[in-house]
Amino acid sequence: MKTIDLNCDMGEGFGVYSLGDDKAMLDIVTSANIACGFHAGDPLVMADTLASAKARGVGCGAHPSFMDLWGFGRRPILGQSVGEIEKQLIYQIGALQALAHAQGFKLAHVKTHGSLGNMANEDIELARAVARAIKAVDPGFIFIVMPGLPTERAGEEMGLKVAREIYADRAYADNGNLASRKLPGAVLHDAEAAAERVLRIVESGEVVSISGARIPVRADTVCVHGDTADAVAMARAVRTRLEGAGYGVRPMAEWL
Repeated sequence: MKTIDLNCDMGEGFGVYSLGDDKAMLDIVTSANIACGFHAGDPLVMADTLASAKARGVGCGAHPSFMDLWGFGRRPILGQSVGEIEKQLIYQIGALQALAHAQGFKLAHVKTHGSLGNMANEDIELARAVARAIKAVDPGFIFIVMPGLPTERAGEEMGLKVAREIYADRAYADNGNLASRKLPGAVLHDAEAAAERVLRIVESGEVVSISGARIPVRADTVCVHGDTADAVAMARAVRTRLEGAGYGVRPMAEWL
């Protein structure tokens, strides 16, 4: 049987504020990328998300970001050295790792969030800083990367296990990175159309960019963002379509 992982960014509330229906998403996805306090999340939200994922057999990983609560990690934070960013990543990953350890739970992966991820996918030195931070905390962690971009190269250079990711709900730029959210059509909302698109990408080994360019990709994991109103319906549609096509949907740490 062909196998694939379905991941979602979650734990993105803060204090009394919540964002997304994490409990419903955890009944569908197989891996959770948990915010580590820099763009969202706090110790209680992080611990609760870990516990909910553990109860459902969902794999967990850290979802570190630039320090940008105000902008939800979606703003470029310039003027920092890669060394500074590397230490911030170690700090965030380590915080979630400690909370998981306290619950007898082991993290499996790391995936960068927002502008940090977008910038690392266009800057090899920043991508290498991310990979170094991951390896420094645990060389056994899986690094979620975008195929053909600097994060994939950096992960391979560092000897990390990589999971190549495609997005169900985001359009692509011609360079293989995600299209800016400011562009029309950059975020997809039709669940059935997104599910059909995911299956087409997985089966054909290519994505079609927002301008029509065809970009070769390999997919180990599919991301559905959890912070949109239609996120749960989209995740369910994607999983149903993949399983209907004969894919086993399982946490990446079990088979990658």
